[in-house]
Amino acid sequence: MNPEHPKRMKVVVAFALLYLFWGSTYLAIRIAVAEILPALMTGARFAAAGLMMLTWCRLTGRPIAVTREQAVRLAVVGWLLLSIGNTVLCWAEQWVPSGLAALMVAITPMWFLLLETWVFPAGYRISRRAVTGLIFGVIGIVILLWPELLHATSLGRRELFGCLSLLGGSLSWAFGSLAAKRWRLPVDPLAAAGYQMLFAGLINGGAGLALGEWARSIWSWRSTGAVIYLVIFGSLVGYGSYIWLLNHVSTTKVSTYAYVNPMVAVVLGWLLLQERITGYILAGSVVIVAAVALITGAKPWRVSRETELVITAAEGPGG
Repeated sequence: MNPEHPKRMKVVVAFALLYLFWGSTYLAIRIAVAEILPALMTGARFAAAGLMMLTWCRLTGRPIAVTREQAVRLAVVGWLLLSIGNTVLCWAEQWVPSGLAALMVAITPMWFLLLETWVFPAGYRISRRAVTGLIFGVIGIVILLWPELLHATSLGRRELFGCLSLLGGSLSWAFGSLAAKRWRLPVDPLAAAGYQMLFAGLINGGAGLALGEWARSIWSWRSTGAVIYLVIFGSLVGYGSYIWLLNHVSTTKVSTYAYVNPMVAVVLGWLLLQERITGYILAGSVVIVAAVALITGAKPWRVSRETELVITAAEGPGG
């Protein structure tokens, strides 16, 4: 037997888990926030997932000790990624269909490109292919938002505001991801993720309790099951597959989830929640996916021999 065959099969399985479970998190979030308010839901989810991941790291011999400075930085990253980025997604999905939310979040690579090119420049310029991707991304967003822009109803306005908030949430996610990348903390990746989730869970849970969300939330079997699904399959299995893939295949290949997951979310929302797939959704999907593919596959114009930009899609807020 070819010794590469088992590894190839593991790669295929890891990609399948990543695509399916991260793509399905938007559906699970939509179900959960129908009864459990966002801050409290994300607090419970990430606190549980963080504790479980750190426990698993300890049992498998992975180092989990961190210094005070490292803990503070992990808390900041967790706050940007999860306390803001993911919680905004959960808040928006109270009104925004899960498939549409996934498509709005899919523009996260655009923020990476803009931040790494203009806000945190490192001696490189944006390529023509990436510029084309940015233009496509803006067009895709306008297509997706066009029906809400035309509707004057209160539901239409809330859905529009929810969609616009997702742009801010994905920007926070990009800032957090870049902060983690630039700090390059000497901490095991799974342990770092565990701490980020734990800190975010404590922050979100505290905020939810302070806002009185416990008294206004309903922990039914349906909503609680959705939270458990997010803990196990979204945060643990999905993220574990993501980390494993980063260590075994190229980042460019791993980044393909950025334009596969929205399609999974759209289909699952249509199948299980009867979310409408309109002509605007179909057209916007094509344009957004094309934009993400162009951006994640773009090569920069090198300005000096010492600097080079690799555009990748980090884990999206729905993960």
